[in-house]
Amino acid sequence: MATAVAMLPPFFLQTSSKSGSRLPVVGSGVHTYECVHDWLVPPDGLVWGDTHGLAQDEQGNIYVAHTVNKSSMRGEAVVVYDASGRFVRAFGEEFRGGAHGLGVRQEKGAEVLYHCDINQCKIVKTTLKGESLWAHGYPREDPAYAGRPIDFVPTNVAFAPNGDFYVGDGYGSHHLLRFSSDGRFLGEVGRPGHGDNEFDTPHGLFVDTRGGVPILVVADRGNRRVQTFSLDGSHLRTIKDESRLRMPCHFHTQGDWMVCPDLDSQVCILDREYKVVVQLGDGRASNGEVGSRRRQSRNEFTAGQFITPHAAIFLHRGDILVAEWLPIGRITLLRRV
Repeated sequence: MATAVAMLPPFFLQTSSKSGSRLPVVGSGVHTYECVHDWLVPPDGLVWGDTHGLAQDEQGNIYVAHTVNKSSMRGEAVVVYDASGRFVRAFGEEFRGGAHGLGVRQEKGAEVLYHCDINQCKIVKTTLKGESLWAHGYPREDPAYAGRPIDFVPTNVAFAPNGDFYVGDGYGSHHLLRFSSDGRFLGEVGRPGHGDNEFDTPHGLFVDTRGGVPILVVADRGNRRVQTFSLDGSHLRTIKDESRLRMPCHFHTQGDWMVCPDLDSQVCILDREYKVVVQLGDGRASNGEVGSRRRQSRNEFTAGQFITPHAAIFLHRGDILVAEWLPIGRITLLRRV
């Protein structure tokens, strides 16, 4: 097993022997991980499309949202695994072609899933087994969308402690909408644009409760930065560090740390001040322009390096799971060492 070396730079890459097989190791210090590409694979007859979203429920079950490959004989867009990576079930043929953001939370004593469908342009709430509970399409109640028809393509959802939730129109018109727990429109946060309090592709969003006061964190991907807000929508900070945080996609937290998948070739760990403390699997030198390797086959990928990380979550035991925007999909386990 590799020994973590605190003085190594954050992009350090080495190999490790475990159970007779050699795996790449990424990171340094307390953020050192074995890199297990294709840790989750789809069941027989189902072929990954773009692997877009990840979630884990309280029981440890893992949910993967993907678009489903055109060659797939099966059509389920949500695939469920137990904590050990064993296939449990699949559902969601209605999300084929559009499955994107995926979130899980407790409501009235039961866990539910929120799906963002970029094909049907709506948010859908389901049970953990896929039964539909609520759906919301074009937000006519928002004056920004009511005056004239504009694009609405929701990409991710964030949950506030009081039950409110936020929706990022990341692939549509770049608004960020706030709803009550029962789905009533409450207003917007920020507006489209390129200054502070403005968004260009508010792709991912997350309510950060690591401090005493919950903070809404937005992956303002088109502007290549992160912005933070109070839960009532007041702008707090703009964080830009383009050399280390290039195209943030989404967020998840555990303990003191926040994981951020970065579409430009890496996964970042942020501290409580949203400073990058380590860059994991940075493949930028090999990848070139973002998306330019999407046509490659698996045997052309570089072990230990990411291409287009799109979602990442901390698993209960402290490992990190990463989903990449690739037409053949890829789910990588970063296993703590």
